[in-house]
Parts: sequence; C-alpha cells; structure tokens
Amino acid sequence: MANIFDYLEWRADVPLAVDPFNEVDNLVLAELIYTDFRGIVPADGDAIPLREACEAFFRRHTREEVLAVKSFTARSPLLMEKMAEGARFGEMKLCRYLDDTDAEQETQLAAVTFLLPDDSAYVAFRGTDGTLVGWREDCNLSFQHETEGQRRSARYLDGVGEALGGVIRVGGHSKGGNLAVYAAARCQPALQDRILAVYTNDGPGFHEEMLQSEGYGRILPKIVSIVPDTSVIGMMLTSLAENRVVKSAQTGIFQHDGFSWEVSRNRFVGAELSGASRWFDRFLSEWLMHTDDESRRDMTEIVFSVFESTGADSFREIGQQKWRSAEAILSAIRRLPRERQQEALSFFQKLGASGGQTILEYVASRLHKPHE
Repeated sequence: MANIFDYLEWRADVPLAVDPFNEVDNLVLAELIYTDFRGIVPADGDAIPLREACEAFFRRHTREEVLAVKSFTARSPLLMEKMAEGARFGEMKLCRYLDDTDAEQETQLAAVTFLLPDDSAYVAFRGTDGTLVGWREDCNLSFQHETEGQRRSARYLDGVGEALGGVIRVGGHSKGGNLAVYAAARCQPALQDRILAVYTNDGPGFHEEMLQSEGYGRILPKIVSIVPDTSVIGMMLTSLAENRVVKSAQTGIFQHDGFSWEVSRNRFVGAELSGASRWFDRFLSEWLMHTDDESRRDMTEIVFSVFESTGADSFREIGQQKWRSAEAILSAIRRLPRERQQEALSFFQKLGASGGQTILEYVASRLHKPHE
C-alpha cells in the first residue's frame, strides 16, 4: 500500500511542467510544515532553497533523533530529503516562516510559504500533531467562534499576497486545514481572486456564522476537502465543501495520520465514507445542535481530562497500554458527577463505535456494573 513517501520515489523526477500540481503534492506540503524550520527559513521575504534548508536541518538533527519521536508528524523532515533529491520540488524555495506561540492568548500558529517551480506559491498552515494536546486544540474549535490563531492566519495570508505576485494555493492538515480555509475566506477579495485552491486535509469545519459569511461564499468553489474513510476530526463542525474521501492504511481515529493515506500514481485511492464515520458525523451534528458553547467547553474539558488520566501523551500510547488505560479511564469517569458520567459515557461510546476502539467499548460496558 503506497503512501506519500512512495509517491516521491515514483515522481520526484517528474517536473510540475510535465505533470501539474495535484492533490498528493498538496498533502506533501501540508505535512512538510510540521518540520521545525526555526532558525533555518527566514521570517521575512528572503527565500532559502529547499536543498539548503534540508542540509541545515540535518546538521542540527540526526535521522535517529527524527525517528525517535513518536508523533506521526515527526516523519516530515524525511519527506524533505526525498523532495530535495528530485526535479519536482528540488528547486522549490521557502520563505516567511512563522512559529508564533502566545500563552496568554492560548494561540499557536505556524506557517510557511513554499515558492514552487511553476511560479505559484503554496501557503501552508501547520496543524496539530497526534498528541492529546493537539487533539484538544482541534476540539476547542467546537466552542470558539473565532480564535486568535485564525485571525492571525488571515493577516499572514494577506501579508503574503501583498509581498508576492502570481497565483497562490493555500492548505494544511488537521487544524492547519481549518486555518487555511479561514484565512482564504477572510483575506482581501483581490487576493481571493488569485487563489487557485484551498486544501483542507481532514480539517475541522466552522460555526454556522462563518459558513454564511460573504468571504466563505466566495472561496467555497475553491475548497478541496480531503478526508479518510473513517474520519473523526474532519467530521467536527460543519463545512459546505464536498468531501473527497480517500483510503487509509490505518483504522479508526489513526486515519487522521496523512502518511497513512493510500496513493496510486498522482492521486489518492478513492473510498466511501464508512458507516461509522457517517454515524459519528450525525452524532456530532445532533450534539452540537442541542448544546451551547459553554456546554461544549465543559464536555471537551471532561473528555480530555479523562484521557489524560491514563498518563499517556497520545492516543497511540493509550492503545499500546490497552487495559491499564481502560481502567484509568473507567476510574476517571466514575469520579465525575452522576449526570456528567452519562454525558461522558455517551460521547465515549460514539467515539469507540466510530473508531472500533475496544478500550472504549470495554469502558462503556464496565461503567454500568456495580462499583467493585
């Protein structure tokens, strides 16, 4: 089963002039932004060739260091090696790197602009990684109508538009996809006319007021929404864009990992949205319809405090420590007030059903039994 690494093996020497930019190229760049470019890519308009950025990165970090990091996004620097070797991306340049963390505003925004050999630019916004903290950040969008990170993403895109001529693509993975769509919808109308496409790769949607805005309506025809067949994050909130469903080599919530999406030649392998994902989408839609922002905030806090009670940093770690994690989750839920227990149980049951997670199914069954 081929992925984006295999794609680069096959097509790294095929220039964009021969085979134009495609949906797989988009994911490659949306994943590349997870690389730590601090001190390597200039923050201003000066650009650094990809090959030089790659050399600089691996002078600071060994391959062993990269492979030792457990997050699925940690493999992004290895993409850079493959890209630098071929004609497709070898002449690409990087500029305007932003990595802005504001603890007071609870904001984290990272972006970079890729200058492609076809004289276009791809503005990439970084998403969240596979940690519980990252997933919590995605879920926070359910009760935040507009975040400081979103507002800054629009300012960043406007700045790129003012500094560069020509056409632009915008994209990101996970929260990065949400930021890409938001920035494209809120940027200057003249810049919107120059945008070729906006890619959201399993990114969450928006509140209703955003969907009804004039800017969103203008950019909607250009949105390319790509989700795996059992999407969870991509089902959060609402998007009016039609989903392009792709096959993943992973299962359940782990399909959020873009490196698991299957590739055939220069496109993703198509699939249909699974019954579990449609069910979870309906559950979330109904839950969001009947809850206010304060209740959403409370439930997000409850759900993630329960997950964090396992001592794990990611869902992958929870899965590796199956029964110990299950007992920790069960204990944490039982400590909640009775009415909150039922709410949490319902949410975990739906999440377990959508991802086939035996841990959560076990928790749900045990919660109904008398305390031991």
